Amino acid sequence: MSIHWYPGHMHKAQKEIRELLPQVDLLIEVLDARIPYSSENPAIAAIRGEKPCIKVLSKSDLADPEVTAIWQAHLEQERGVKTFTTTTEQPQKMKQIIDLCRKMLPEKEASIKTINTMICGIPNVGKSTLINILAERIVAKTGNEPAVTKAQQRINLGSGIILFDTPGILWPKVENPQSSYRLATTGAIKDTAMEYDDVGFFAADYLIKAYPELLKERFKLEYIPDTEIEFLEMAAAQRGALRAGGRVNLHKICEVLVNEFRSGKLGRISLETPEMVLKEEAEMAAAELKKAEEKAQRKERFKTGSLTRDKKAQKEHRIERVQRRSKEKQASKK
Repeated sequence: MSIHWYPGHMHKAQKEIRELLPQVDLLIEVLDARIPYSSENPAIAAIRGEKPCIKVLSKSDLADPEVTAIWQAHLEQERGVKTFTTTTEQPQKMKQIIDLCRKMLPEKEASIKTINTMICGIPNVGKSTLINILAERIVAKTGNEPAVTKAQQRINLGSGIILFDTPGILWPKVENPQSSYRLATTGAIKDTAMEYDDVGFFAADYLIKAYPELLKERFKLEYIPDTEIEFLEMAAAQRGALRAGGRVNLHKICEVLVNEFRSGKLGRISLETPEMVLKEEAEMAAAELKKAEEKAQRKERFKTGSLTRDKKAQKEHRIERVQRRSKEKQASKK
């Protein structure tokens, strides 16, 4: 699945981030704890350089706690990176981020200089909620949908810390196809930019393999089938998501599944692990290498003229095949 959603304000925001970065001492990147890899904007990683970064794993109360701990250990292997888990139910814990900013920049603390921080993240990861808690006032608009913040703003958090807020930004092309589905499943893109059926099938396929017991309990099923279509049919029967004649309303049951995942009604679930994404990255690299090799071979064959000869031979073969079939037809009529 490809995401066809890259509003103009996101392009502008990415440009503003690049221009502002030289003034910034530390980045605060808000990630969705359920998809730390897929919710990490590669553009931010590319322009951050050596600047210290706090990766805030938001919505951690919705994620699998064991998987979140694995992600924290994995992310902190990178130099200058610290992780911090938060939920909207822990406002006092969120305020500890200010202390962590100072600990990561001890030279600023010693000289009593202002610390300029910049908060960034993809849409709908809870960035605005975090800002309002840190500022102890409503300075950022919140909403249960992506792309609410559309303009950059400068916020004085007190205690010598300035926070630059930036709109949530996606990127024009999500390289990993699995990440596209994960972003859609968590609600990082608007529902109008995706097909519920596609996302529901992806979610069902993953969940029956990774969290079968949670599905069994939530949908009151005696067992979990092996395929996503069988599960969706059984779940639809349980929830009454049926059309006239008892046919399954796939759109409706997929919508139910995705919304119950997002709200946490299915339980604490993570959609990816470091092991999974490392394997996916290796597969993508291998596919790109194969594509590059095939392109180089075509180029070489074109230079030597063998590509033209191959095409001519293929054309002659097709003509011969058509002629042979024509003769066979005529013979059968006789």
